[in-house]
Amino acid sequence: MRVNFWYFGSLIVSLTVAIPILTVFTSFFENTTNYFEILKNTFLAEYIFNSLVLLIGVLFLTFLMGVGCAYLVSFYNFPGVNFFKWALILSFAVPPYIYAYSLTAFFENYGTAFSILKSVFGDGDYNKSIPKFDGMLGAILSVSFSIFGYVYILTRASFYYQSQNLIELGKNLGFSKFKSLTSIILPSARPAIVAGLSLVAMETLSDFGAVSFFGINTLTTGIYNSWIAFDDLAFANQLSFYLLIFILALFILENFSRKKAKYHSPTKGGFKQKEKINLIGKKSFLAFLACSLVLFFSFIFPLSQMLYWTIIFPKNFFDLNTQQLFMNTILLVSLSSLVLIIFSFISNYGNRVSRSKFLNILTIFSVSGYAIPGVILAVAFITFVAWFDNEVVNFFEFKSIKKFFIGSILGLVLVYFVRFYSLACNGLRSGYEKINRSIDESAYLIGYSKLKTFLNIHVPYLRNSVLLVAILVSLEVIRELPITLILRPFNFETFATTAYIFASQDLLEAAAVPSLFLILIASFFILLTSKYILRDDNE
Repeated sequence: MRVNFWYFGSLIVSLTVAIPILTVFTSFFENTTNYFEILKNTFLAEYIFNSLVLLIGVLFLTFLMGVGCAYLVSFYNFPGVNFFKWALILSFAVPPYIYAYSLTAFFENYGTAFSILKSVFGDGDYNKSIPKFDGMLGAILSVSFSIFGYVYILTRASFYYQSQNLIELGKNLGFSKFKSLTSIILPSARPAIVAGLSLVAMETLSDFGAVSFFGINTLTTGIYNSWIAFDDLAFANQLSFYLLIFILALFILENFSRKKAKYHSPTKGGFKQKEKINLIGKKSFLAFLACSLVLFFSFIFPLSQMLYWTIIFPKNFFDLNTQQLFMNTILLVSLSSLVLIIFSFISNYGNRVSRSKFLNILTIFSVSGYAIPGVILAVAFITFVAWFDNEVVNFFEFKSIKKFFIGSILGLVLVYFVRFYSLACNGLRSGYEKINRSIDESAYLIGYSKLKTFLNIHVPYLRNSVLLVAILVSLEVIRELPITLILRPFNFETFATTAYIFASQDLLEAAAVPSLFLILIASFFILLTSKYILRDDNE
């Protein structure tokens, strides 16, 4: 193995990303305050129970919506099917915490539903008949409608590449459509479905905004409160350890399923493009209705609610410094995207030229940062900086470095880097896998250095992958709440943090304006992304 700049560069990148993850593990054995014993004897069981109930409920709903919609748009033709293919992923533009605000604003006493009934039927005591979606039910609905797209996207991709030969096999065996679905189609797509549900599970367990808004005590809120309310970093890390173990198990399951995934069927007749069935009459209407309802409740409903509050309370729009919030958001998006793309290039090319098994294993471990809740990474980062400042910086009698990393843009971007490194690294890796190594060897033979090969061949070839990574990272940074909330500089707000602060003060009408801007900006990036992730070969 030849050790060079690219190897060391890739090694440093992977170690940097791995530090917060390792901090959580090492901090598990530290001494804590009496709060740990109090919590262990009182609320710890409640945290675990609520986390599991939330997880089971979300997995059930996302499976129904994601697989159901993917099946309809993949195997059938009905009015609006081409529209629903991409429109259904707009749910990603609505983070769970914003959906929670919308749900509460619409169904609360004297809320939007009350106003609609009053305007149509006149005065009346409508609050008694309006259902209330709060507590655990509200959290399950908010998270499910926001992230079912993970299951939808991966399942649809698997369905698209299923061979017509499999479907014809079911017909020849006399299977009904339902029998073919349960015995052939779904088993073939199982790796994709499991991968989607694993991502849903990781996002559910990491949710902070929705569960805290509804007052649901989960492991994630416990981690946040143990640090904010009790100033106990050690215990926050111990709670993080419990959650991290479970999430890493899900991460391993997701990777295992992805490796097992097959998108074609090695039958003797080869791959045969499946033929869509044209639905007519009642069946066509029901398929259209099913997709319409999912689109309405996942995207149109929260968007309309935020727009409604913004229109009837225009003062909130003019009182909000939207220009500053937009500039802050774009600053974080730009810096994070630039840092992630540069260092993901270094990491991927370092792995490519060094061919080190150790480096490859370290890289695989470091990309698990995406599976770790933002609140855990933020607390782990603060823990590491505090330890490094006390043990290393003070030892050499240097000035404290805390102010440079905690409550600063630099610290915020660094934790974004750890959190979203997986997206950037894997996004570029998928592009690198399409570059034959013979191209590199040919470049070396004509006198190209590794740097020149990288700049003149790899970078231009991977420009589409770079664009996709930039869009995905931008979307995640815009939506991210706990990391920004914990590590942002004083008086530095984004649309996400502003909406959360207003909502936490029960000022939902004021939270509508930043929420609306967040949805619109995220929708823009999602529409750009859909060009890549939902593209069919024949489209």
